Amino acid sequence: MSSKIDYESRSTGLTSESIDGEKAWAIRQSKLYKPDGYKEQLREIKADFLKFILTPNAHNEELVRRDFEFNKLKSKRKFASKLNNPLTIFGILIITTILIWVVFAPWIVSEFPFSQLVGVNEEIPPWAEPNSTYILGTSKFGRDVYGRLIWGARSSITMGLFSLTISSVFGVMLGIYAAYQGGIVDNIIMRVMDIIMAFPGLIIVIIILSIVGTSMQTILIIFGFLGIPGYARLIRGSALQEIGKTYVEAAKVAGTKSGRIMFKHVLPNCIAPVVVAVTFNIGGMILGLAGLAFLGFNDPTLIEWGNDINIARDRLYNAIWAALVPGVGIFITVLGFMLFGDGLRDAMDPRIQGHKQKKIKKKKKSKKVEA
Repeated sequence: MSSKIDYESRSTGLTSESIDGEKAWAIRQSKLYKPDGYKEQLREIKADFLKFILTPNAHNEELVRRDFEFNKLKSKRKFASKLNNPLTIFGILIITTILIWVVFAPWIVSEFPFSQLVGVNEEIPPWAEPNSTYILGTSKFGRDVYGRLIWGARSSITMGLFSLTISSVFGVMLGIYAAYQGGIVDNIIMRVMDIIMAFPGLIIVIIILSIVGTSMQTILIIFGFLGIPGYARLIRGSALQEIGKTYVEAAKVAGTKSGRIMFKHVLPNCIAPVVVAVTFNIGGMILGLAGLAFLGFNDPTLIEWGNDINIARDRLYNAIWAALVPGVGIFITVLGFMLFGDGLRDAMDPRIQGHKQKKIKKKKKSKKVEA
């Protein structure tokens, strides 16, 4: 635009080559710069705006860019406002606290190093009651319960996310591929998923671990593998609705490769249910791993909440804190992810949002009638 170049040169002495469009617009909006032709510049902007609004098929790059940025920001604000729910905010605060424990565990409990929390401490009394030195007491071998609570958060979250990544990534890939190919390929993949889902997961895990050993890598891979069918079926149902739409047919006619259609066009439009499912399943994965550790199938070199409950289950009468604290840690962590997942589902589901809007309109009408 000629007005932009004239304005830049008169107000700042810079050319259009040395300053981009966004900076020029910021300078134009600033009250610090008011050149001699300020009113003329304002008239030109208004004329361009009116021309853009009133003239059919008119095109103005600056106004189009501003309109796009405004709508994008408005969409982000609208989505953030949907999460403005007390329970969702409470869940986010819980998750934030747990993540702080995960990242800063060595500094939060610096007085109790990891080697001491997994070793045998002859100088520290075992099963000691909470006091000023050990605020949550001690457990077997003189291990500090508070320190194991903080380090246990790192183990539980890391293991849960690792297994969940395996489940979601491979499940989404298989589900999208089955929906896109259809026919016999779809039937074979889905029947295999049904067979895997038909077996009781915990019993399969115990049988496999009894054969190959209880290494943590094996446990996480098995848990991740057993979670693939759920994500495959979930994403397949959403992908089938998208594949039949016009934009997919247009991409096929244009000669777009199948991989690009599946993961560039179809996947972004049907990923919302998977995102919600992941937030819910993190809590379930943590519970599953804790239950397995409670049964004794765990890596003894790691600090894990389920294993702590298993160690202290014989001391519930005289050292209940040793089992209660890790149990509360599991409960709060799972609760946080469940609350966040519930709020995220409400924010991303248009049917729920439409139902809420109807309720709000009814309330407003009733208030007007009462007034």
